[in-house]
Amino acid sequence: MKAVLGDAAAMLPEAKRTSTMKAEIASHILAYAAKGERNPAALKIAALAAVVECSHYSHDISPERRVV
Repeated sequence: MKAVLGDAAAMLPEAKRTSTMKAEIASHILAYAAKGERNPAALKIAALAAVVECSHYSHDISPERRVV
């Protein structure tokens, strides 16, 4: 699973390769593995998709609410 995490992190832009992001990816990898997924490519894709989906959340906020 360490290799899956490394491969997934390598696909992110360098600015996004933070320890927080890697921890988030690792969490998703472990969650999918706990559900029975064993294919490294499937684990990587699922974890990256979950992280990308979460990181786009702020774009769903209306412009009025973004201004603080």
